[in-house]
Order: sequence, then structure tokens, then C-alpha cells
Amino acid sequence: MRLVWLSGSLVLALLLAVITLQTPRPVGADAPATAFSTARAMVDVREIAQRPHPLGSADHIRVRDYLFGRMTSLGLLPARFEGPLSPASIRRSERLGQNPAGVGYTAVNLVGILPGRDPAAPAVLLMAHYDTVPGSPGAADDSAGVASVLEAVRAIRARGLADRTLVVLFTDAEELSLDGARIFFGGHPLRDRIGAVVNLEARGGGGRAMMFETAPGNAQTIRLFARAASRATGGPASSSLGVFVYERMPNGTDFTITRARGIPGVNFAFIGRPEQYHSAAAIPTALDQGSVQHIGSQALESADALLRAPALPVADGNLVYSDILGWFVLMHAPATGWLLLALTAALGGLAAWRIGRRSVLSPADIGRGALDGLWFLATAVVLAQAVRVIAGPMTARATSADVYYTLLARLPWMEAATALTVLAVGLVLLAGRDRIDRRGVAAVIALATVGALVLGGFSIVVLVMALLAIGLTLVPGLASRTVWGGWLGLIALTLGLGLIVQTIAPEAALVFVWPGLLAAAAAAITAFSGPGLDRPAGLAPSAVAGVLGGAWLIGLGHFVFLGVGMDLPGAMALIGLLVLMLVRPLAPAPGLTRAVLVAAAAGLLIAGGVAAAGRWAEPTASSVTRAAAD
Repeated sequence: MRLVWLSGSLVLALLLAVITLQTPRPVGADAPATAFSTARAMVDVREIAQRPHPLGSADHIRVRDYLFGRMTSLGLLPARFEGPLSPASIRRSERLGQNPAGVGYTAVNLVGILPGRDPAAPAVLLMAHYDTVPGSPGAADDSAGVASVLEAVRAIRARGLADRTLVVLFTDAEELSLDGARIFFGGHPLRDRIGAVVNLEARGGGGRAMMFETAPGNAQTIRLFARAASRATGGPASSSLGVFVYERMPNGTDFTITRARGIPGVNFAFIGRPEQYHSAAAIPTALDQGSVQHIGSQALESADALLRAPALPVADGNLVYSDILGWFVLMHAPATGWLLLALTAALGGLAAWRIGRRSVLSPADIGRGALDGLWFLATAVVLAQAVRVIAGPMTARATSADVYYTLLARLPWMEAATALTVLAVGLVLLAGRDRIDRRGVAAVIALATVGALVLGGFSIVVLVMALLAIGLTLVPGLASRTVWGGWLGLIALTLGLGLIVQTIAPEAALVFVWPGLLAAAAAAITAFSGPGLDRPAGLAPSAVAGVLGGAWLIGLGHFVFLGVGMDLPGAMALIGLLVLMLVRPLAPAPGLTRAVLVAAAAGLLIAGGVAAAGRWAEPTASSVTRAAAD
């Protein structure tokens, strides 16, 4: 019975996650004038992305002239604002085969103004870049952003005169070294009037558009974004965890310049269909039009809300927040995380007290349940790394842009293989890791470790995790002996991890705090409604938590993997641990152990096959640029 509940919960969670990760339906040209229409924006995308248009090319001039005309038709009173390229951009441009000398070593921004009711009020900047890398038409990066800005301006005008002035900035030389944004904020007369920024970017050709970056002290900005994005087609998509991760990566966009100046704002991008990033395949017909609808609609609503706000956001502390399945944004102050952790501990303690009165449940068994979680985490990290390297070299060892772009194209295969690996390890734990040959499992972990370290390069994290996984495998008596001990142990482990992350990075702690609270609440309800875990009343709380919490975690994990999975596939193990915590009481009966272990072994073999298939499906890169390698 529990196996049916388990499989049903996981399948429903996956289906719900897949549904909520879909891009919204594009809106046609017959949409109201005040709404964002992909059909209208795609007219500009098709014109701009006819061919690659890097700085110094004839098509670069063609696109610039076209945009100047479009801005004029929208009443933006456009002007060109030139500035010198930085030495780094000149060197990079020459390495890429561009002709910076042919344009006088200058970048040319296009600046337009839509006056507001109060010319003295701080202005709002709507920004995207119009240059591409050589060899890529850049339908997504960043023609979709530019076209979305034009369509947003049209809709804002249709909504009537706003209180604030809107400044539209199409930057040049972003692909070189963000020079266009530096030039604008280095000397344009409007630079000190900018009070908020909305920037549009892309790394790929599809997927939901995430609001992935804000300026420090984002509390007021996030509250405004949450209200505005709720009106956008497809709803909001953002998470403080994603912002936290991105801020620690070496990437940069034009928003990097405004963020350094402390200007509040939001940065949007979609990163699905990664094979189109900086690729000749990034043509208008390959672009996910639902992504254009999502990014453009969120940008429109955010910019319009800023233009009509009584006061623009100011730096005022950060919030912990995330969209919930694209429906709404849940947010709270960082300090609230401590209260939620305390509530998790109280609910978990209540469940333990109740079960302890009815059956044999010792603190030692809860401790063994926590060790189960550590075993799962360590084993999944090692095996995920081993499966990942089957798909290609780790990017730290990539010596050319072709390797980097090839790995980007294989990223969906890597994600599927990693997810299957994590699922296989979870099935082993649910079947009972004390019921399998310990030496055989340790041997598999050891072989995977050798493969990961030899093919992927030495990693102290992988080595430490391997030693932990092998040790917990070989030492007898460390596996939980009851389902309740295993469940409460995983909740206790998540609580401990949450306390650590809450201390050092409260913006990222939500990934432990919220699922931990959900699992503890389900445990407390189950302890009173069906402690025997043999009736629907006892299984339903965990199943519901598994479906809703699992769907949210899978969606979050998808974006995390697209961002860091190429280098850190083990990040998926954390997501797996949290999903496992939610469905732990649905572990199948002992009589089904053999069937579940066979399924786990099959899943691991299929994972390796999927990773290898990625090599066959994407054997070499079609990139023609070295931008990512420099």
C-alpha cells in the first residue's frame, strides 16, 4: 500500500513541477493595447536577429539604425551616446575577430526618454543590450530583451502618462566587457537621475524567465516585484536562493554596473534551451515565444509599477522569498527563519513524544535516521559526480570555448542523468540500506569515486563525501530500524542544516527551513491521525507534503542545476534529500525490498546511459566564438 502512495506522490510531484515550469502561452497581436504581446515583440526579434550583429559589423549598424527608428516611432526622442571601449574590450574584440578600429574603438548606446508627469522625480531605467557575439544571431541574447523593452514601452504609453520619466537604454558592447553600461553611468547627463532599473538578459533560448538579481537591501524592491509580477502572464519566478547563488558566481550583465552603484532594481533572464547560448542556432524560429511572453510581461509590470509608485524602493534590508509554483511570492524577514526553525523543532518534538508514548522510538533511532540522511547525501554526491563526468569533462578542465558550449548543449542530458542517480540512491535508502550487501555497495561507491576523480579531476568534496559514504555503509547498525526513526531523523538533519545556513546565509536557508517545517507539520498530524502508517489517514499528510513540497523543490532544483549543475551536479543531492524527507514514511514494506533495489540498480544504469547519450546527441559544439573561454 505504501509503495502505491510513494510512487503516486513522486509522480504527481514531478507532473506538477513540469506543469509549473512551462512557459506561458504567447499572447497574440490582438491583445489589448495595455498588455504585453509576444506576437508584436516577435516582429522586432525577427528584424533584429536576421544575422549576427557584433560590434564593428555592418549588421551592427543595421540593427542600431533600425532601433533608432523604432524608438522614434514610440516617441522616445532617441539619441546616440558614444564612449571609448575599454582596453580589455579592445583586446577581447580583436581576439574574437571583430573590428574595433573600424568603429573608432567606440561603443554607441541608444538612449530614449518617455517623459513623466513629474520631471523632477527619480527616473526608471529599462535596459537591454543590442550587440551579439560573432556567429550568433542572438535571437534570445539579447534580441528578445530589446524587443520586449520596445513592446513594454508601447504598453506603458497605452496605459497613460506615468508619474515618473522612463529612460530606455540599449547598450552596446555588453558582450565584450559591459562597456555600454559603463559608458552611460560614466558620463551621461541622466545617470544621476536613475532611481531604479529593470534589465533584461538571456542565457539560452527558452524556459521561464527568472528575476535572478537585485541590488543589496532588496526588501522594498521584492515587495514591489511580488505585487507587479502577480499581474504578469505566467506569474512570478524568483527566489532569494537563486539570487544568493548568482551573486557568488563570476558572471556579469549590464545590471552589474547599476548594482555596484547601489541603484535598486530587478534583473530578468531565461536560461532554458542552453544549446542556443552564443550559438548559430539562436535564430527567431528556435526561440521559445512563451519565454518572450514571460520575460516581457514581468518586465512591463515591474517597470510600470516603478513608474507609478509614490516612492521608489530604497535599500532597507533583505528578504527571504520565493515564488510558490509560479502562483505567488512567499516572503519573510531573515530573522523569521529562526522562528520557523523553532516551530519545526517543536512540531518534530511533538511527533516524537506522541509516537514515543505509543511504540518503541528511541533518540538513538532518530539519530540513526539522521545518519541515513548523511549516507544518502554523501552517496548521491559521489554517484552524481561520477555520472556527470560520463557526459564530458568538468568545465574547470575545459580548454576551449567549443568544449564549454558542447557541455552547455549536453546540460539537459546531465540533468536527467543526475536526477535518475539521486532517485536511485533514494530508493536504496527507502528499501532499507541495512538489507543490502554492505561490501558490494561500498565497492560501487569506491569505483564511482575513482571514476569521478580520474575523469573529472581531484575534488576534496568528492573525496570527503566518498569516505563518509563508505564508512556509513560498512559500519553495521547505523541504519534506522523504524520508519518513524528514519523520518524524524531526516527532519532533525534538515533542522540542523537549516540552523547552520540560517546562521551564515539566511537568504539561502529557505531551502531547508520551509521543507523542514512542512515535513514536521506532516509528522505531527500523522502522529495523531495515523501513527501506524498503515491507513490513509496516516499516509495522506506525507503524500500531500510530498506532492506540494516536492513539486516546489523539483522546480527550484531545475533552475539551480541549469545554473551550477555543469560544475556542481551534487547540488541535486540536497534537493533529493529534502524530497526524501517529505516522503520517508511512505517507504515500501520489507517484502518489496528486492523489487525496489532492482529498480534502483536499473535507474543507476539508465542514468549512466543517459549521460553517455548526451555525448552522442551533442558530439561537438557549433559555436564560432571564444567569448566564454576568455
